Amino acid sequence: MTRAILFVCFFMSFTVFGQGKNDIIQQRIEFISEQLETEEIDLTNLVELLNYCFDHPLNLNSATKEELQELLLLTDVQINDLLLHRKLFGKFISIYEIQVLKFWDMETIYRLLPFVRVDDKLDQLHVGVKEALKQGKFEAFFRYQSTLESKSGYEKVPDSVLANSNSYYYGNDDRYYSRLRFSYRTNLSVGITAEKDPGEQFFRGAQKNGFDFYSAHAFYKGGKYLKAIALGDYQIQIGQGLNFWSGYAFGKTADVTNVKKSANPIRPYTSVDESRFLRGAAVEFGLGDFSLLTFGSMKGVDASIADTISDAEFVISSINLNGLHRTNSEIEKKRALGERVLGGNLRYTSRAFQMGIAAVYQGYTQAFIRDTLPYNQFDFRGKSTMGLSADYSWVVKNFNFFGEVSNSLHSKAFAQLHGVLFSLDKRASMSIIYRNYSRAYQTFYNAGFAEGSTTKNEKGIYSGLKLNLSRFFTINGYADVFSFPWLKFQADAPTKGHELMIQPSYRPNRELMVYARFREQVKEKNSRNSDGTITELEDVKQRNYRLNLSYKISENFRLKSRVEYVTVDRLSVGKEDGFIMTQDVLYNPKSFPVDISLRYALFHTDSYDTRIYTYENNALYVFSSPSYYYQGSRAYALVRWNILRKADLWVRYGVSLFSNRSSIGSGAEEINGPSKTDLTVQLRIKL
Repeated sequence: MTRAILFVCFFMSFTVFGQGKNDIIQQRIEFISEQLETEEIDLTNLVELLNYCFDHPLNLNSATKEELQELLLLTDVQINDLLLHRKLFGKFISIYEIQVLKFWDMETIYRLLPFVRVDDKLDQLHVGVKEALKQGKFEAFFRYQSTLESKSGYEKVPDSVLANSNSYYYGNDDRYYSRLRFSYRTNLSVGITAEKDPGEQFFRGAQKNGFDFYSAHAFYKGGKYLKAIALGDYQIQIGQGLNFWSGYAFGKTADVTNVKKSANPIRPYTSVDESRFLRGAAVEFGLGDFSLLTFGSMKGVDASIADTISDAEFVISSINLNGLHRTNSEIEKKRALGERVLGGNLRYTSRAFQMGIAAVYQGYTQAFIRDTLPYNQFDFRGKSTMGLSADYSWVVKNFNFFGEVSNSLHSKAFAQLHGVLFSLDKRASMSIIYRNYSRAYQTFYNAGFAEGSTTKNEKGIYSGLKLNLSRFFTINGYADVFSFPWLKFQADAPTKGHELMIQPSYRPNRELMVYARFREQVKEKNSRNSDGTITELEDVKQRNYRLNLSYKISENFRLKSRVEYVTVDRLSVGKEDGFIMTQDVLYNPKSFPVDISLRYALFHTDSYDTRIYTYENNALYVFSSPSYYYQGSRAYALVRWNILRKADLWVRYGVSLFSNRSSIGSGAEEINGPSKTDLTVQLRIKL
C-alpha cells in the first residue's frame, strides 16, 4: 500500500513538473477568469503571487495560515488539517507525506505541488530592510497595444469641431503601459505604474505630464510588531467583502469549495484600474494573536457635475469608474470629486479561529445627488457614509463556519452573510452560503458573494458539492437560488431566479484532460414588448453547454479544443442560440527560448444576448476574456521570446472577421468594415 501511494505521488509530481511555469500559471488564471464573464479583468496581484511561489515554493514546514490562504488553492479545512498535522507529528520529511492528510484529495495536491516544497530549513519570517534591498530584484515592463483599423472617433476634424463635440477623441488609438518595480520576496515592493488609454492624449493637452494615469507604491511586510506598511497606492481587504474590499473578488466558479474569501489585509497596488484602489497610507500592527489595521486615503475620482450652487460648491450626479479621458465631457469629469476613506480593522487569529471588527468612513468633498427613479430611490445620496462590521471564521474538525455582518450607518441598513465548508472525507466536500443584503445597504468598496454586481438588494442561498469518484474522475456542481426584494435596473418589480452548474472532469493520465459543463441561469427581467405603461416581467432562461479537451501530444506540443453552445429563451424575443468552436496549439520547447500559442475560433450567435466569453492567452499581466457574438471567425498568434534569461518579449497579433457585418461597433468606436485587428507588444527586463 505504501509503495502504491509513493508511486501515485511520484507520478503526479512528474506530471506537474513536466509542465512549464507559464503553462501551469496560465491554467490557474484561465480557470478563474472564465468564470467572471467580463472583458475588463485584472488579476495582476494573483499572477504576481503565483509567479513568486513557483520560483520560490512555499515551505510547508514553516508556512503560516495567512501564506497558505493567499494561494487561493486550499480551503481553511485543508489548511487547518496541515497545521494540526504539523503540530501533532512535527515537520514533514518528504513532499509525499501530504498524501496522508485527511482532507487533501489528489486534485488539490496536483494543483498545489508546483507552488510548495518541504524543507528542514526555516524561512526567515522577519526580514530586515538592508537584506531586502541587497537581495531584491528589479523588473521593468513596457507595453504597446493598438487596434489597426480606423475608428470613427479618431477621424481628423477641425479644432473647432473637436472643441465642441464629444464624438471625437483627442488622442490616438494606442495604449501605452509602463511599470518599474523593485521587490524582495513578498516582503518588500517599491514601484511606479503608468498607462495611457486609447483616445487619450500623451504629453499634450489634458495630459501634459505624459501618461493619463500614474500609480506609485512602497510596501513592506515582515516585522513582528509592525507587520506591514503601505505608502502611496494600495488595496485593503476585510472579512467577506461586505463592508470593505478593494479590487477583484471571486464568487461562483467551477471550484465549488473555493467560495469563501480569504482577506489579505494590505496589498501593494500595481494595476491600472483607475478607481478601485486607495491612495494614502496603511499600517498593520501585531501583538501575539491580535492585529490592528489602520488606513487612510484621499484621491480624486471622476464625476459628473449636475448643478453649481456657488463657485466653491456644486452637486455631483454620477461617479464614473471607467478611467477614460478621451472627449471633452470625459476630460471635464476627470477627478472632479474628492474622495476620503478612513478605516480600522481589529482582528484575532489563531490556528482554528479568527474574528474581526471593522469601521470604515467614506466621504466626498461635494454632495452626491442623483436623479430619483423607482429602482434607485434607496441608493446613496449625500456627502458621507460609514460602515461597521464583524466577521468570523471557525474551523471545527472538518467544518469551517464563516460569515460577516455589516451595518451602513447612513441608511441604518444591514448586510449579512453566513456559510459553512465541510469535507466528509477526501472524496466529498460541500459548501453552503446564505446571504441577505438590504435594499438600502450602502458602502462603495464592497464585493460580497452575490448574483448581482453590488452587495445590496439581494437574498439567496448557495450550495455546492464536489465529488472525487476516483483518482481520475471528479464532479463539481452547485445550485444558487436568489431573489431581489426591490426593483433593479431593467426589472420594474421584485424578481427572483436561480442558477445551476454541473461539471464532470476526467483525467486518466498526464496527457489528457476532459471536462464537460452545463449551466442554467434563470432571471426575471422587463419584457421587451412593453407599451410604455405597465411593464410585465418575463423569465430569461440561459443555458450553456461546454465540452473542453486538453491533450499533450509530446513534451513540446499541447492541443486544447473547446465547443460551447448557448441558448437564451424569453417570451418577448423567442429562443436564440449561439455556438463557438476554438482550437489552440501550444508550443513550449524545453531547449529553445521561444513559446508559441495559436488559436483559431469559429462563432455564430443570433444576437449580443447569446454572446460567449472565452479566455485568450496574452502577454504577462494582460488579461483578455472577450465576448464572441454575431457570425465570424477569430485567430491570433502569441510568441514569447526569453532573451538570455534577462528579458522577455511578447508579440501577439489577432484578427476577427465578421461574415454578417459591414461595420463593427457603434458611435465613436465604430469600424467601417467587417474586420478588427489587434496588436500587443510587451518587453520585460529583469535585473
